[in-house]
Amino acid sequence: MSNKFEQISASLRSNSSRWLVTGAAGFIGSHLTEELLRLGQAVVALDNLSTGYRHNLDAVRRAVGDEASKRLTFIEGDVRDAATCAQALSGVSYVLHQAALGSVPRSIETPLVSHASNVDGFITLLEAARIAKVRRFVYASSSSVYGDSPTLPKREGDVGKLLSPYAATKAINEVYAQVWGSVYGLGCVGLRYFNVFGPRQDPKGAYAAVVPCWLSNALAGKACTINGDGATSRDFCYVANVVQANLLSALTSSVAAGEVFNVAVGEQNTLRQLHDLIWEACFQRRLIKESVAPTIADFRRGDIRHSLADISKAQHILGYEPLVRLQQGVEMLVAGVAAVITQ
Repeated sequence: MSNKFEQISASLRSNSSRWLVTGAAGFIGSHLTEELLRLGQAVVALDNLSTGYRHNLDAVRRAVGDEASKRLTFIEGDVRDAATCAQALSGVSYVLHQAALGSVPRSIETPLVSHASNVDGFITLLEAARIAKVRRFVYASSSSVYGDSPTLPKREGDVGKLLSPYAATKAINEVYAQVWGSVYGLGCVGLRYFNVFGPRQDPKGAYAAVVPCWLSNALAGKACTINGDGATSRDFCYVANVVQANLLSALTSSVAAGEVFNVAVGEQNTLRQLHDLIWEACFQRRLIKESVAPTIADFRRGDIRHSLADISKAQHILGYEPLVRLQQGVEMLVAGVAAVITQ
């Protein structure tokens, strides 16, 4: 754990504030909610349950206990509704905005749906946060905003041609956040996530992320599908790193309005390496008896070939340091699955 994160965590334990987490019943949002409750904070959890699940918040309540759960207020609602946003923001000092429709393929198939959720919802919440005079508005951006830029590692100033409607929605979010910062003085911070994975990530559906999908296949003894030749690379980031970056972004006073930061590990791994790590971790935990060779399919439209983050800006300004790297994260994830299976 970084020294800065330790300091901020200690400060939160002694000073309670009210936070709004949107998309709180989702993967990342539920982890943010859990950490805030552990640190003694009051949390308003807003989710329309389109891609989030009540059982994620039930898991949070079990993890933090009955007393901490009393500080959790759940609102089933949509960030596109101004009245709902105003209600959720009552008394809130900090916003962690995670609500969005993810997935590049989904955005290509239904671009207007992605725009409505990711752009209309974003600006509605942004304006409500301005009216509510929140101290900091931290929002989830994406590494997809780098588009087809060939530069590695990706630095926050790099630009390229956007490759999907999803990427366009996240780039638009960054523009609006910069404008609301410069025109209205709202303290906005964008976090460009790089391939986040961890517990509570949904393995089902056509748009499931690669790690939970492949883990689910491995446990079932089914072949995983690798799109391309297996050499496509990503900077895989365990969810605990994302939690750290969000809290640091919310509470680091020196961050200028409109800033964006890469949130990743700063390490490059191929899809084939990821595949082998998942199967090996399952084998070591005796969850499977043997590996199954992957199926090779065509490259997916809208996907970038390689991704690697330069995290030096976040390290320098926020004091961010990755807590968990890929192999450890996969092993932790599989260990958690094994614990549930053997109960």
